[in-house]
Amino acid sequence: MITSKLTSKSQTTVPQSVRRLLNLKPGDLLAYEISGGQVILTRALAESGVEDPFGRFDEWRGQEDEEAYASL
Repeated sequence: MITSKLTSKSQTTVPQSVRRLLNLKPGDLLAYEISGGQVILTRALAESGVEDPFGRFDEWRGQEDEEAYASL
């Protein structure tokens, strides 16, 4: 079983093994499905149903860029 801790702000880190299995990258969307008292976590497509073709560009994914463009 893979576990992670919930912080006081109700945040958690997706464990590396899960990120690797789901091929998750920073900025990816996650989908939560609740079924029979369990949660199923999957990698979600962009809201339009089509993955963002620019979503894999890592050039502007630094902490400074995240902060600078957070309000856009």
